[in-house]
Amino acid sequence: MPPMFRFAAKFALALLVAAVATHAPDARAVDEKDLLPVDQAFALQAHAISHDRIALTWKIAPGYYLYRQRTSVEGIAGGVLDMPPGKKKHDEFFGDVETYRASLTATYTGTVAPDATTVALTVKYQGCADLGVCYPPQRRTIELALPAASAAPMTNAAPSSTAPAGDDIFAQRPGASSLIGGADNAGAVDAQPLPPEQAYQVEAIATDGNTLLLRFTPAKGYYLYRDKTQLQIAGEGLSVGAPRWPQGTHHKDAYFGDVVVYFDQVEVPVPVGRTHANAVDASLTVSFQGCQEGGICYPVMTRTLPVSLPAGTVGTVAEAATQATPDTSLAEDQRLAARLAGKDRAWTLLLFFASGLALAFTPCVLPMVPILSGLIAGRGGRIGAWRAFSLSTVYVLASAVVFTIAGVLAGLLGAAFNLQAAMQNAWVLGAFAGLFVLLALSMFGLYELQLPAALRARLGEASDKQHGGSWMGVAAMGALSALIVGPCVAPPLMGAVLYIAQTRDPVLGGAALFVLALGMGAPLVAFGIAAGKGMPTSGPWMVAVERVFGFLFLGLAVWMLSRVLPGAATLALWGLLALGAAVWVFSAGRSPRASMAARFAALVLGIVGAAQLLGAFAGGHDPLQPLAGVMGEKREGVVFRRIKSVEDLDRALADARAAGKPLLLDFYADWCVSCKEMEKYTFTEPAVREALAGYVLLQADVTANDAQDQALMQRFGIIGPPMSLFFHDGQERRNLRLTGFEKTDAFVERVRKGAAP
Repeated sequence: MPPMFRFAAKFALALLVAAVATHAPDARAVDEKDLLPVDQAFALQAHAISHDRIALTWKIAPGYYLYRQRTSVEGIAGGVLDMPPGKKKHDEFFGDVETYRASLTATYTGTVAPDATTVALTVKYQGCADLGVCYPPQRRTIELALPAASAAPMTNAAPSSTAPAGDDIFAQRPGASSLIGGADNAGAVDAQPLPPEQAYQVEAIATDGNTLLLRFTPAKGYYLYRDKTQLQIAGEGLSVGAPRWPQGTHHKDAYFGDVVVYFDQVEVPVPVGRTHANAVDASLTVSFQGCQEGGICYPVMTRTLPVSLPAGTVGTVAEAATQATPDTSLAEDQRLAARLAGKDRAWTLLLFFASGLALAFTPCVLPMVPILSGLIAGRGGRIGAWRAFSLSTVYVLASAVVFTIAGVLAGLLGAAFNLQAAMQNAWVLGAFAGLFVLLALSMFGLYELQLPAALRARLGEASDKQHGGSWMGVAAMGALSALIVGPCVAPPLMGAVLYIAQTRDPVLGGAALFVLALGMGAPLVAFGIAAGKGMPTSGPWMVAVERVFGFLFLGLAVWMLSRVLPGAATLALWGLLALGAAVWVFSAGRSPRASMAARFAALVLGIVGAAQLLGAFAGGHDPLQPLAGVMGEKREGVVFRRIKSVEDLDRALADARAAGKPLLLDFYADWCVSCKEMEKYTFTEPAVREALAGYVLLQADVTANDAQDQALMQRFGIIGPPMSLFFHDGQERRNLRLTGFEKTDAFVERVRKGAAP
């Protein structure tokens, strides 16, 4: 048998043995992430020593080795490769061989025409890692600029590449100078080309269940070919359609003629067809090609990107393409997620901070103001601006850390692990309300009158720690507040969670959540400083301040219980609280003028409390409009049909599609503050009811946050209410998805767009 055939047989047998060993039950698994890319494991450089003498050097990474018998060079007539002796070894694959570690320097000589200015070398080599994995044979083509016969030698380095074995590392552009060279070398280009990973960045994110957003970012001085891009997706029941490229630049190319290229960052929507609607993790393989302006052209490069698609609509690629709007408009959470994935991330984080400032004045965050003020004020003693600032900062940082952790977990694990939603149950809210009641009783000075001596001593010690604020107590309350006080879902929160869910990048997504929480907490620091600095040092005012904070804490307890109690019961508690405050205010005035003002305030509070009690007996639930039901002025809201499961939704979507009607799915929970805002201020408006007249109206009550609720939310990749989804012809219009509260006019416009064909 000829030697070449014997070697091929040995090599095939070696591959077979390796494959069997890999699948053996006791074989040691090797993660490909533990292996270096081949051009980092064996970094090849070449330089022309003279007109007909080339030096080749491999820098070999620790833990890797090259085979002498598998190394060869072609390209010069009569060329001879001179290699030093290697270390002898009996190899399980190739028998008795010689290997090189750390480095290998070889000389290639032959006959070159005197007038030749360049030479193209084909270098072949193969190596292995000590982990027990061998790379396939490598083939590299290097084009070197040769010095004149009498000139000094010139150095050229062959840069690394991620191109597959058998492809040239780089292709020399016609009319361009040599591949890479030093500044003193004749014919060398001015700058060394970037490695492919730096020259071209590629990212992908799912904007919805049927669309991927692909982003290419060429480095400055590089461009990308539009028509040299190919996509493949690996995922159960998934397929991708033709990318929807934006307008590019027409370019006269020496290789490909008239082509369209992109010199700057470009975002490309890609439709996704699917055979099932469930959320799925997939990998997108992107093959593309580009060039350096006035320099080299890269071979076809391939990147594999992980993507997580939320639940989508079953259909072909063509159907998915028709669903997307031509201008690729995105919902607000999608825009924020896409901006996080972009290159202006510092500005995007600043935008998240500004969004947090805006959220600080919403009903979800405002209850934190009396909590923090009461904790800092303690029993009314002045603590100074600096200590108030430090305590406020501890409260905000603790709240931000817990808020960030909860958001990151929601992004990584989905609705199945929504820590904030899990805290919204009667036991947790009842315990938190009880804590506020205990704090209120301490403000009223009632511990000594009602509690046994042993318990009184413990509570008194705890109350003393709250005097002037306690760092540990304030931090604990900040952490609890992040989970219990304000579990509102807003577009910035959903944007960061969506980014984490799609990219699996908890670092940048967590940073966005953290600065969002800091934005929400910044006004709290100001209020805390004001509470600490503005407190009186002594006198009757101290007692008055304690009583005021006592009523505030009782109000917070009622506000907590309103999430789990019936509306009428909550209204009755508000009425009792107002009457109790009226009794105390009536006797609060010391001077005649103050006494008159206090009695007037007590009268107002008494009337409000009585009205709220009367409204509660009549079945009312709105503390600001307690007599609306009694006076016959109750405003009618939108009437939704409640659904519970994914199956309920699928049936309703099929019926709406058959009837040719659009469908609105609203996610609601009793503990969701913004949901109640939508019910009170938006869904009761006549314009909204009129706009929704032709809709099928569904509402998913996810108060229980049970398995069915989580499955329904996971289908759409959301972490909680409030969320309004619009469907047309059985398919969600993702760009119209509403996160959080929206005023009447904007919501009516959204409804009209959802009904349009």
